[in-house]
Amino acid sequence: MDPWIVYCDGSAMPNPGRIGLGAVLLAPDGTRHTLSQAAHTHGCNNEAELRALMAALQALQAHGARALRIHCDNSVVVEQICNPKAKPIARLAALFDSARALFQSFEQAELLWIPQHRNAEADALARAALGITAPRVVKVAKKRR
Repeated sequence: MDPWIVYCDGSAMPNPGRIGLGAVLLAPDGTRHTLSQAAHTHGCNNEAELRALMAALQALQAHGARALRIHCDNSVVVEQICNPKAKPIARLAALFDSARALFQSFEQAELLWIPQHRNAEADALARAALGITAPRVVKVAKKRR
């Protein structure tokens, strides 16, 4: 079973502030879908990232996806979803529980951390949902010789 490939990102402006959600969903047949929406709530960057993951999972359910590989640039979200022994974040515990249940509803699901610079399109979609179109400058450290 070929998986859907997903890149998701959330944005809180300012942090904490308004939340924007972005995701790129690539179907096994090559069909490409995007998600860019404002969450009608305020929160921190971790909540924004978590809500973006949940929105992507809900969209995948609507498309009938059964297998997925999701890429996220927030290590807190990846740790909380993938590691049952992770220390819970009290304020977001109920939201993480909901996200875990959604994540586990798929036959095959993998959540991977990626560096922020590899998630630029999902980031742009999240920021566009808040009316921010200027690209974020991400500095990548160069190796010293």
